[in-house]
Amino acid sequence: MIIAVDFDGTIVEHRYPAIGKEILFALDTIKELQKRKHQIILWTYRAGKELDEAVDYCAKRGVEFYAINKNYPEEQFDETISRKINADLFIDDRNFGGLPGWGEIFQQICNYESGKRK
Repeated sequence: MIIAVDFDGTIVEHRYPAIGKEILFALDTIKELQKRKHQIILWTYRAGKELDEAVDYCAKRGVEFYAINKNYPEEQFDETISRKINADLFIDDRNFGGLPGWGEIFQQICNYESGKRK
């Protein structure tokens, strides 16, 4: 699957423009999803220096993203096209109902993979 993941409030606690404390199991779960061949896109409001800080934060902890604020790495930003991306799943603290724990997120993705949709 292509999975788009927000940064503030999802990977780390919301402290924008600073970087908050990592949310329990966030990066470990992302790493495991990557091992299972899911493409993870960092999809965040951050830009410029704040985006670079978020990407560096994740990289220092072993997470490299398939793409950052893009559908694929080579995509060029074009202001005439919507910034909405094509993903099978979006993980964001602003979801209806909020962000479940990363353990629940992982379990639901595993259930989906094995055909046990909940």
